[in-house]
Amino acid sequence: MSVWKPHVTVASLIEQAGRFLLVEEEIDGQRVINQPAGHLEEGETLAAAAIRETREETGYHFQPEFLVGIYRWQQPNAGRTFVRFCFAGRSLGHDASLPLDQGIIRPLWLSRSELLAHSIRSPLVLACIDDHLAGRRYPLDLLQELT
Repeated sequence: MSVWKPHVTVASLIEQAGRFLLVEEEIDGQRVINQPAGHLEEGETLAAAAIRETREETGYHFQPEFLVGIYRWQQPNAGRTFVRFCFAGRSLGHDASLPLDQGIIRPLWLSRSELLAHSIRSPLVLACIDDHLAGRRYPLDLLQELT
């Protein structure tokens, strides 16, 4: 008997002057816009995963300051379920010499309205941005990392 397991992912929001750090990536031959995001790796804390994914996908060093929300999304057609932990915080600088993950075309800064002119990878992107713009902020100590 197989056990169903959701995909646990993290995402990062960095906002500067009304624009958000996003990534343009190629998925199944299509260019889409996503947040810096990815899967939690074994032995990694959720915040550490967000820091790593942001660095690997954008070259930006990320400092999480609060949790925006926890989201569950079932992908249509594929039937996969994702549980995303979205962190917001600030950039500690950019290192353009860092290689970007495979499939990432480039990091870019877009406002919410500019984002709408692009193909967006999933509804999770706008949900996180909208919750951030609505002022949703939860302390990082909400997440208990037990070992």
